[in-house]
Amino acid sequence: MTKNELARELAEELELPRKQVVELIDAILEKMMDVLKSGDKVQLTPFGQFKVRDRAARIARNPKTGEPIKVPAKRVLKFIAGRVLKEAVGTAKRGAAKPAAKKAAPAKKAAAKKAPARKAAPAKKAAAKKAPARKAAPAKKTAAKKTAGRKKGR
Repeated sequence: MTKNELARELAEELELPRKQVVELIDAILEKMMDVLKSGDKVQLTPFGQFKVRDRAARIARNPKTGEPIKVPAKRVLKFIAGRVLKEAVGTAKRGAAKPAAKKAAPAKKAAAKKAPARKAAPAKKAAAKKAPARKAAPAKKTAAKKTAGRKKGR
């Protein structure tokens, strides 16, 4: 979805002029860029947050030649998706979000020790068997041929 498509859809939903919605989107994006340039984070609670991280200088290797290369320090933008966005897209880890209202269950007593597991014998490979070839079913006679055959036999 492009910015223009987003503006068009929002204008229809909010019943506002498209030009006004485009100006609003531009103002929001401009403000987000200003905040990120200053080094602060932009947190859109149900959606996620944008952060600027500083990466230290390091020495890397050229995978083709193995030659060491100096990688300079730089600032990078990082986006961390919020839980609501992750759930909507389907990338949330299962069981990661636990409700805070539940109390921790009392600790269970240690279970009796089990005997150490025996090492399993290596599995034998079964020879691949070919399915027997099927014979083609005999063609059925059509009604016209049957009646023609009866007439000849009479």
